[in-house]
Amino acid sequence: MLVNMKEILKDAVKNNRSVAAFNVFGYEDAKAVIEAAEECNAPVILMTNKDAREFMDVEYYAKLFGAMAKNATVPVCIHLDHAKDYYLIARAIKAGYTSVMYDGSQLPLEENIKNTKEVVKLANACDISVEAEIGSVAYSDKNLDVKSIYTEPNEAEYFAKETKVHALAVAIGTIHRMQVQEAKIQYDRLEKITKLIDTPIVIHGSTGVKDEDLQKLTKYRVGKVNIGTALRMAFANTLRKEMENNPEVFDRIKLFKRPMEEVKKAAINKVKLLGW
Repeated sequence: MLVNMKEILKDAVKNNRSVAAFNVFGYEDAKAVIEAAEECNAPVILMTNKDAREFMDVEYYAKLFGAMAKNATVPVCIHLDHAKDYYLIARAIKAGYTSVMYDGSQLPLEENIKNTKEVVKLANACDISVEAEIGSVAYSDKNLDVKSIYTEPNEAEYFAKETKVHALAVAIGTIHRMQVQEAKIQYDRLEKITKLIDTPIVIHGSTGVKDEDLQKLTKYRVGKVNIGTALRMAFANTLRKEMENNPEVFDRIKLFKRPMEEVKKAAINKVKLLGW
């Protein structure tokens, strides 16, 4: 069933669980993720990131993922990730996205608050959930000009009260697009934040988080955990082997079968670590 994030995050936090949010790029990985969620009887979030949006318009993703979500036997949210443009967010909402993220993390605090409030106003009118970010999670790719800024607990409290977002992404030691599990989580910082706000917390860059830390994060009111690289690696590494082992096969549907199976396995692993 197609849902927004608000209720599934509240329910997850109440039960010391986190909802897995996966970056997906098309039918193949979205299908694998939904099947993984159904097997675990868990809600799941399908996210569209910047790379996906540059490849295909959000209107097409909304129709595809929306139809798949409606037919799923578990709650599925379709979420626009890291959007910095109000017009893009409005397009996504109009197209059928049930959740959006406004990313003003590189802006001064007051400007981030001002812009986020405008998005929340629009989204609330359409019963759409909103995520925002305070502090900034950097990328492992140094060519991407994104500053790493750890979240200050008092700023998180101020931001949450002013904007009334439904989920708040914080920077506590993770890095986007890490391929190895080497993130050092600052639990003291996270604990201070959770004592000051009731808003469900979001952790970005979670492929780089150790399994034991994923399990531990569920005890800190983390409602949403973003995962992308782990699935891309599972798909691409398996596809590469399939092409090498079957040089005579040119039908991509045949070549995609095993990668989809591996993506499903990877997704099941992450969902179970998050308490489902």
